[in-house]
Amino acid sequence: MKQDGPLSHMIRQLSVLPGLGPRSARRAALTLISKKDDMMMPLIRALSEAAEQIVTCPVCGALDDTSPCRICSDPSRDQGLICVVATLTDLWAIERAGGFRGVYHVLGGVLSALDGIGPDNLSLDDLKTRVAENVPREVILALPATVDGQSTAHVVMDILGAHDIKVTRLAHGMPIGGELDYLDDGTILTAFQARG
Repeated sequence: MKQDGPLSHMIRQLSVLPGLGPRSARRAALTLISKKDDMMMPLIRALSEAAEQIVTCPVCGALDDTSPCRICSDPSRDQGLICVVATLTDLWAIERAGGFRGVYHVLGGVLSALDGIGPDNLSLDDLKTRVAENVPREVILALPATVDGQSTAHVVMDILGAHDIKVTRLAHGMPIGGELDYLDDGTILTAFQARG
């Protein structure tokens, strides 16, 4: 097989996507090529449309085809309740669960010395400005329960400390349906500390 042809280029491009290594990318490319009219052409149109229309919301940092995004511009959402998340996938997970009717602020990741992600790489200044201008009654930190996530939460709490607003964090501990014997020690300890 020619190593620098369009198929090889397509496989290389697909293999950079999360969850797709060279083998998976090769299978995906061959499937797309073999089903060109049913799969490949609609995918090309969808990718082109997304590239042209998707923008970053200037308010919260989410991606949408409207600006501001649908959540920020929804009048039924509680603008006084901001949920700070690391990534858009975290926002989607909360939305999928339902029940939260506030708005979001997407940081764009968490602090990570190993990955070279510092405060300047996150939308912390935007959050600071947003809170100063709108003075929400509560900011919920929905950040990962990892060392990097907790470090990020501390930095956010320091930033918000200058304002007289309530800052809360999501509870951590035992999942619904979790059995003690299968949980790690950290989860059990956190569940005891956060018991109510």
